Amino acid sequence: MILLDTNILVRLVAVTDPAHSVVETAIHILEQTREILCIIPQNLFEFWAVGTRPLNNNGLGLTATECHRELARFKTFFWLLPDPPTLYDEWESLVVSHACHGRISYDARIVAAMRSHGITKLLTLNSSDFSRYPGLTLLDPARIVASTAAP
Repeated sequence: MILLDTNILVRLVAVTDPAHSVVETAIHILEQTREILCIIPQNLFEFWAVGTRPLNNNGLGLTATECHRELARFKTFFWLLPDPPTLYDEWESLVVSHACHGRISYDARIVAAMRSHGITKLLTLNSSDFSRYPGLTLLDPARIVASTAAP
């Protein structure tokens, strides 16, 4: 199982983003290798915040209806894993042990969900955001595409 970071979902929708085609290709490659691609509620919360934020404020500028349609698509294409009862305790342990401040506490919640579900692989465009957490395999879409294209 591979969890998708929210930035992957954003790039799938943002067709004019330079990373769109690489992310889309990496997803197709992983699907062809029969990887199970997962999302969690946190991804959907974060996507909604970015999706409905105005373009001039680093968002996608989607209406609520358009954003809801994208959430439905994600839930169709990827496995939506529920938040387990152990999520909060796992998150609290991570933010305390890694002295997380500010926005990185959102990433800690993603890692907490991964640990709660026994997932060790994360597809992300921001590996450095997760490098503080041992035991994760951080997958870069560009590297997946490049490794498949190599002779």
